[in-house]
Amino acid sequence: MIEQLAQAHASWGLGSADQWSLDQRTGLITWTFPDKTATAPAQILASYSPTSASWLWAWANEGVLPDMSRDAHRIRDWAETHGHRALAEPEVEADEQMADTLAALGVRATEATGFYRGAGSQSIVITTFGPVTLTAADGSTTTFSIDIG
Repeated sequence: MIEQLAQAHASWGLGSADQWSLDQRTGLITWTFPDKTATAPAQILASYSPTSASWLWAWANEGVLPDMSRDAHRIRDWAETHGHRALAEPEVEADEQMADTLAALGVRATEATGFYRGAGSQSIVITTFGPVTLTAADGSTTTFSIDIG
């Protein structure tokens, strides 16, 4: 499923933007291209640090605003309810493969229609996102959405 989402979003350019940004106050992720911008409502699932081989859920990260960690809270609550204690720990050891597995689990559990691994200076921010609004240089807009039903 993750590969299918990635391929579908590649059709509008995900993964090839000149830059990206995430505004926690508005809850929007934005990708900037030479000829357009793409924006979508987003949630922060976690941050992954390859250097320290750790995964920190957004609900446990003081730098993440509460409204931006709702999906991470949903995963924690589900894990606690169903006895998956490891998924309810604030921080876990994670290599690249484990980080990919946790991201896939987060996407599936929250029924997100998109995900993005945004590299930062010290860690990789794992976000989920919804319908994407594409705004061309001339101001025209289109919406890209996926029904994962």
